Amino acid sequence: MRRSFNNITILAVIGLAIIGGGGAWWWRSKGENGAAFRTATVKRGNLATTISATGTVEPVEVVDVGAQIAGMIKAFGKDKDGRSIDYGSTVEEGTVLARIDDSLYAAAVRTATAQVEQARANKASADANVLQMKAKLLQANADWERAQRLGPSDALAKSSYDQFRSNSEVANANLAAAEAAVEQAKAAIEQSKANLASALSNLDYTTIRSPVRGVIIDRRVNIGQTVVSSLSAPSLFLIAKDLKRVTVWVPVNEADIGSIYRGQPVTFTVDAYPGRIFQGQVGKTRLNAMMTQNVVTYTVEVNTNNDDGKLLPYLTANTRFSTGRRQGVILVPNAALRWTPQPGRIVPEARQKQHGSGEKNVSGGAGSGDAVQAQGTVWVEEGRFVRPVRVKTGLSDGSMTEINGKDLAEGASVVIGELERTAEAGPATERSPLMPQPRQQPRKSQDGAAVSGGER
Repeated sequence: MRRSFNNITILAVIGLAIIGGGGAWWWRSKGENGAAFRTATVKRGNLATTISATGTVEPVEVVDVGAQIAGMIKAFGKDKDGRSIDYGSTVEEGTVLARIDDSLYAAAVRTATAQVEQARANKASADANVLQMKAKLLQANADWERAQRLGPSDALAKSSYDQFRSNSEVANANLAAAEAAVEQAKAAIEQSKANLASALSNLDYTTIRSPVRGVIIDRRVNIGQTVVSSLSAPSLFLIAKDLKRVTVWVPVNEADIGSIYRGQPVTFTVDAYPGRIFQGQVGKTRLNAMMTQNVVTYTVEVNTNNDDGKLLPYLTANTRFSTGRRQGVILVPNAALRWTPQPGRIVPEARQKQHGSGEKNVSGGAGSGDAVQAQGTVWVEEGRFVRPVRVKTGLSDGSMTEINGKDLAEGASVVIGELERTAEAGPATERSPLMPQPRQQPRKSQDGAAVSGGER
């Protein structure tokens, strides 16, 4: 009986030892294999928030020069240096850009000129006819007056009396017709003059001249090409009036258009000069919105100076609209505002408070507002736990967020994530003695045959 009691005692002691060892191992592995926190330092710095978009460099004013008549391009004009008009040529107002074959239009001018001369000759003939009709009228009236004095009598037959009266009336009618012919000749002259003016204008249109002073940025015809005039004038040349002033047309998403205002500073780069940053400012926002794949955008015009001529028309510009700027403010990474720990990692008193209030973390900072107004939470280490710190957030550039300097001191560490330790990461890799051991795989000899675990 005593031996049985001793055996039970020994077994109990061994069981307690096993349980104690397993508990110690579990506690040690829990502490060593637990998650490690990744932290970042709260720092002071400058912060700028921007809206990024891609635009196109455009001349401020472009004149499209067309042709008002049809014909074949016969020759190009010359610029001030005596070179043929081409891409990039600098032209003055009135400079000849091109000439259209004028043979048909010159012939039309000669025809119209002849018609004017003919109309004038007809007018002279009509004037002479009026004089003739007046003379005949004068003779007829004199005869009629003598006939009236004599009256129908033995000296003047009744038929002769009637004839003199008829001759007077016919002479009056012929004079009226001659005078009407004169007016008709005058109208014919005016019509022929109008035809001549039209022919001269068409002849003049065969010479294409620059309406403004500027630079040729596009030549759309070649010598020998036939220009066909229709309801819309064909475009021959595109002239930029002043390339020292250009604009950047930038399509801005409707979600960002509320942050755009007149005079807003803008910086942009072009691939042609990757190391240079150009400056500009918002001129105006066009109201004719465009929709592409259900995305609404508004075109914003950015004015910039181009005195050195580096910005060529239609270059792609990578623009940044400045929506806010802070100097020397306290900054935390946005990851610190987004990260939320597991409930078991929060200090107990904060855990109870958070559970009772139901507070949740605010991920990220404020957008482009000018006032510090949003609320957020960051977490700081406290032993194996983390403690929440409520902060007021301001501007955010997408990676860093401004916070109120009273909430968190410069140089403090905030948690931005966790790192799980793996089985190869040090002392925490030992396994529990109570867990089943992995089965040992048989080794193989050089010829591939299995070798028993006991052989050496």
